[in-house]
Amino acid sequence: MRVVIGVIAALLTLGVAAFGVVGAQKGPASLFAYAEHVISPSQIADAAPAPAPPYPGAVPVIQVSDKIPAAAPAPLAVAQNTVPAPIPTSASTQAAPSVGSPSFSTAIPPCSNPNALGLSRIVQIDTTGGPAFGTEHFKQYDFLRDKEIVLTFDDGPWPGNTPAVLKALQDNCTKATFFEIGEHATWAPELSKALAQAGMTVGSHTWSHKDLAKNPYAKDIEQAKQEIEMGVSAVHMSVDGPIAPFFRFPDLQMPPDLMTYLGTRNIATFSTDIDTYDFKIRKPDEVIKSVMTKLAKNGKGILLMHDFQKATAEAMPELLSQLKAAGYKVVHMVPKQPVTTLAKYDDMVRTQDKFSNANNTRPESSVVQTISQ
Repeated sequence: MRVVIGVIAALLTLGVAAFGVVGAQKGPASLFAYAEHVISPSQIADAAPAPAPPYPGAVPVIQVSDKIPAAAPAPLAVAQNTVPAPIPTSASTQAAPSVGSPSFSTAIPPCSNPNALGLSRIVQIDTTGGPAFGTEHFKQYDFLRDKEIVLTFDDGPWPGNTPAVLKALQDNCTKATFFEIGEHATWAPELSKALAQAGMTVGSHTWSHKDLAKNPYAKDIEQAKQEIEMGVSAVHMSVDGPIAPFFRFPDLQMPPDLMTYLGTRNIATFSTDIDTYDFKIRKPDEVIKSVMTKLAKNGKGILLMHDFQKATAEAMPELLSQLKAAGYKVVHMVPKQPVTTLAKYDDMVRTQDKFSNANNTRPESSVVQTISQ
């Protein structure tokens, strides 16, 4: 009898221990980790209904932003540091770091220029549900600290200007986000490729820079979608690789129905914190003055500039130098996942190439060969 009682007691002890392990696994950390994938429509302005949980078999993880104490679960931070802050190692608070998408650089590269502006940090944007950024229009996600800036450029790529901007950025070991016009990208795809290969983030800015708040787009949402999607497809084709699901409306005109549509496509919308109005400026020193004056007033922000503008391109070396001298730090944005294009609009972009020859289907290496050199 004593033996039987001893066995029963041992089994009960093991059962309690097992229950404790399972309880720890299902504690606050796991529930909070899964919350990354469940975004309420109220969290995102004009977004689509909350998306479904991740694909079957996925291991839910969350990156802990150093803006949120790791030990206290808090609302989801859509923009997160790619390298999590140190966190406690107890079972109730430990979270697995996200490795991000392998298509986009999540590490700050070394810099051999001691006088360079450089990069302060990289943030990864989860575009699920189409979050919107830029305090000029959206207040929910203000992820920048004092003296931090994000460099963004619209309306490129453009010969001469875009390469000059890229060189200035590379010379200063820093990075930016480019919202490209699809039609421009098809005219000079090598420029889009160069940006992506240099580790810049490349997003889209419609096919031909139409104001989508005006007719015919305002009264025909399908035509407006076409303008958006052809831009996405064209930039993607020009880069010949992954691009970010980042979008900026021309003239910052953002119709609510199109914001909702972008939410269904998991494409983030970007307004700005500081519009430099460089498109109205013709002298590099005035571009610099505009940026520095507005930054001094605002203290930080997502900067809107244009690599299409010659004065901006010419201003970049000195502007970056002055930003460094004034103590500003650059934050670079990368997406968690690349954008997915739609075949219908890919085909529409291909039809725009009036110089393609249906006979040119063989690879160049089989058509052209060096026989003497």
